[in-house]
Amino acid sequence: MKKLFSFAVAVTCALAITSCKSVEMPADLQCNPNPLTVVGNKIDATVSGTFEQKTFGKKGTLVVTPVLRYAGKEVKGTPQTYVGQKVKENGKTIAYKAGGKYEMPVSFDYAPDMKICELYLQFDATYGKKKVEIPEVKVADGLVLTAKRSSADDLNAAPTPDKFQRVIQEKQEAEIRFLIQQAALRSSETGSQSIKDLEEAMKAAKNDERKNISGIEVWGYASPDGSVELNEKLSEQREANASKFIAQKVKKNKVQAGIDTKTTAEDWEGFQQLMEASNMQDKDLVLRVLSMYSDPEEREAHIKNLSSVYENIAEDILPQLRRARITMTTELTGKTDDEISKLAKEDASQLNVEELLYAATLTGDNAEKAAIYEQCIKQFPNDYRAYNNLGLMKAAEGNYSAASEFYEKALKIDANNADVNYNAGIAAMAQGKLDDAQAYFGKAAGTTGDLNSALGTLYTMKGDYKNASKSFGSAVSNNAAIQQILNGDYATARTTLNSVKNPNSTTYYMQAVVGARTNDREAVLSNLKTAIAKDSGVKELVQNDIEFTAFAQDADFQALIK
Repeated sequence: MKKLFSFAVAVTCALAITSCKSVEMPADLQCNPNPLTVVGNKIDATVSGTFEQKTFGKKGTLVVTPVLRYAGKEVKGTPQTYVGQKVKENGKTIAYKAGGKYEMPVSFDYAPDMKICELYLQFDATYGKKKVEIPEVKVADGLVLTAKRSSADDLNAAPTPDKFQRVIQEKQEAEIRFLIQQAALRSSETGSQSIKDLEEAMKAAKNDERKNISGIEVWGYASPDGSVELNEKLSEQREANASKFIAQKVKKNKVQAGIDTKTTAEDWEGFQQLMEASNMQDKDLVLRVLSMYSDPEEREAHIKNLSSVYENIAEDILPQLRRARITMTTELTGKTDDEISKLAKEDASQLNVEELLYAATLTGDNAEKAAIYEQCIKQFPNDYRAYNNLGLMKAAEGNYSAASEFYEKALKIDANNADVNYNAGIAAMAQGKLDDAQAYFGKAAGTTGDLNSALGTLYTMKGDYKNASKSFGSAVSNNAAIQQILNGDYATARTTLNSVKNPNSTTYYMQAVVGARTNDREAVLSNLKTAIAKDSGVKELVQNDIEFTAFAQDADFQALIK
């Protein structure tokens, strides 16, 4: 384990010659932060110090280059140049007698193998034409990687579910029309095609053990012309005659079905629907009357005054409202779970898309689930749901690249689907494609996933901690707690982690980090013990995590991570 390297480098003199004809590096060098910290994908810090009085010669030049060393490699940052009073080259001028302030920002792009690193300053010094040797100096040791603990794996997925129903209601409708002011049944109506279709549906239900007629409704209507008293009698008589006729059909076909009856004396609702659907001239005038008046008699009087259109209404609209409507509801009981599971394996062609998608929920074997989704894609290539759910399977395996491919196929079918865009954003984030993730999340409003937590995680990964905190809000998750730790709100982070519904190794690991930052030895040891028990790989994380430097020499700590 790297030991925390705390610097307050006090350098008195780097050269044997201390005169106005020399150049010295700044004294009291400090790096902030130290150890270094990764924010987003950047390692940013500021190194500061002081050029003491009479240490920077008037003809001196000093080029300071930050160098980050890690894993046998090194990367150089942007150099900064300081010059004496008589030097005409570009650079920050340092007065010989007064000295000056040294402050240098350093920035490096983060790479995964930088977890063990050291920051050095290298000096290229000259006085006039003479080179001055100044040895490099280390100003920071180690890198805090807590921000990188935020993970797309902590986010819930958004599956696209099936619409499978064990019992499906089917409705068969028929209609019997009547002459004006009459309720007598006519053979032309009782022998109509809609009545024939209704009777055939009865027979089919009787002969299918999966079907059951749950009820028949007969509704008698009268058109909204004439007196209310007359229309009430007509609607009741029409219902009664139609019900008697349907009861005979039920008895003839030997089916079990109750008949429910209703009436509407003046069918203004049906009138309005027919008017809206018509191409009748001046229909807007009629619709305006309906919106202005609620009293039936006033409505009828004003409509009859529209002589230009009433003749058409009387001929084309009102006859359709003198009727009895029959609705038979049949319940179709679908296949059993065992039947569906068996067919999914042996003959999936006998299953519809909803049954196939449902079949995947009947097994806990991910390989079987994936096979079912693949079969669903083969049989129903234009249904986006199987692509999305197969993408979730790949994501659960950690194969986010393959997951992204399936999400893209789903989006070609339904480009604005909120759940698929949400899942695609998580996959992009897991692959470090943060801008792509943000674009996907921009189309994910309304997702069943936790979009706010996804955005909070994204902002954390981007180093935008302010927006991350806003997005997380009161969310309870490992990622939300990590953001609270990064903001120094350790009490809230501890509460959040204690409230995580299904704590995993990361939950306990971050509790240990909170313990380390608050100097709570017991919290560090107990939580690391649990984290390691859940995932032995935690030992390696701890060994390279500078968060635990203060406990590096603790015997119990050492025994825990061996």
